[in-house]
Amino acid sequence: MRRTELDPSSSPAAAFGLQLRRSREIRNLSQVQLGQLMGYSDTLISCIERATRSPTADFAARADEALATGGTLGLMWWSLKNQSLLEGFPEYAAEEAKAVEIRLFELGIVPGLLQTSAYARALAQAAVRRGSITQAQADERMDFLAARQRLFDQPKPPLLHVVLDESCIMRPIGGREVMAAQLAHLEELSERPNVTVQLAPYSLGEVAPFRMAVTLLTMADRSVLAYTESQHRGILTREIETVRPWERDYHRLQVEAHGTSASVAEISRVRKEDHGP
Repeated sequence: MRRTELDPSSSPAAAFGLQLRRSREIRNLSQVQLGQLMGYSDTLISCIERATRSPTADFAARADEALATGGTLGLMWWSLKNQSLLEGFPEYAAEEAKAVEIRLFELGIVPGLLQTSAYARALAQAAVRRGSITQAQADERMDFLAARQRLFDQPKPPLLHVVLDESCIMRPIGGREVMAAQLAHLEELSERPNVTVQLAPYSLGEVAPFRMAVTLLTMADRSVLAYTESQHRGILTREIETVRPWERDYHRLQVEAHGTSASVAEISRVRKEDHGP
């Protein structure tokens, strides 16, 4: 049978199929062998690898277990299923699940990978009150975020370097208790060996290179993808003309921002002084 070559950027289903195939081949398993391990037919596995059939949640969970992917396929299934996400974000999340290093710069709110469930819920419920999404969609977003965060429970989690604009820790979300717990969570995350947290203070002024949230994903082959969002859609690019300048600006931001110790100390100070008992 002729091998179908998929473009992972063409759709979440294509990205899932390609990742399933790659994970299977890394384990030196045929479609028949994988089907036997999972309790599914090799015909179904072939269809999903070619993106002519969509996987179910059970299929993704069994594939993760059989292939020891650390939950990557389950996360990609959420990307495939979820209809409440910003246009373009499912494609980004599919790549995020495969990244070996994630570099973030965020403005205004703590990024999703670092959010507590209470902080994330406060944001989702605010969107419901505005009429932007339904309650069911808010619940979907919470489930999807939990799936994304499980990336860091893998035996070899990706490296995460996050630079937070000072506004992220100053804007109160969800009330004092929720915000205090979120800031404490940032302090705890900074102690993990694969996580680096820095704070970009307001005093950087015009020196700060970004005026928007930016994510850089480094993949296993050392290629780098860049992602940002407008109000209406997410934009994922592999174009070197975009990625390289963003990488240079991110390196500059890392130098200009507070160091890790000073950043965590400032997060702790804000937690105690602004959100303490």
